[in-house]
Amino acid sequence: MRPPTLPPQLAILLLVLLVLIAVVQIGLIRIAFDKLGLSPQSAMLLVLCSLLGSAINLPLFSVRTLAPIEDNPVFRGWLLAPSPPQPQRTMIAINVGGGIMPLAISLYLIQHHSLGLGQVALAITLVSLICYRFSRPIRGLGIGMPLLVAPLSAALVAWFIAPAQSAPLAYVCGTLGVLIGADVLRLRDIRNLGTPFASIGGAGTFDGIFLTGIVAALLA
Repeated sequence: MRPPTLPPQLAILLLVLLVLIAVVQIGLIRIAFDKLGLSPQSAMLLVLCSLLGSAINLPLFSVRTLAPIEDNPVFRGWLLAPSPPQPQRTMIAINVGGGIMPLAISLYLIQHHSLGLGQVALAITLVSLICYRFSRPIRGLGIGMPLLVAPLSAALVAWFIAPAQSAPLAYVCGTLGVLIGADVLRLRDIRNLGTPFASIGGAGTFDGIFLTGIVAALLA
């Protein structure tokens, strides 16, 4: 029995829709980074580095897990580690695309937009607390959080704290707020997840971090 196939007209329509979605997304990304003061070439380079870096996790340390390790754990990306993790221990890593890249971009924005350290610290603290409140540990995977929580809260916090610099501040407090609130502050929960790997800015939160930077800058 032959598997069902799409009619040619429907297949073409779906292809056109996918192309349009990609064009819109690229356009929105360019607009967002333009508001951050970055050139289109720099924006696309950063996006490419973030997407490629999302597959790379750098090991930091390991912790003893309090739950049995899952037989078939979900793990995305490559772990650049000198040796495999030991049984009943969880390797804590940091994702290049979802952890290191947002941190580097945030430091660049803080320096080039003359953001006050007090304003930045307050904004990051508020968004971190919100992300911690709405994030949840997911057994066998990591920490998950609704995608729109961080960008919406970051845009609102940045607009109230520094209206004139709301776009760069929204990116900074949004991305770092996710890293701190949904990852770093949740490290103690990792022991109960039964997973051999946990990546800061990795599979569970990379999408949220990436979208937070783009959406927060657009909304601010």
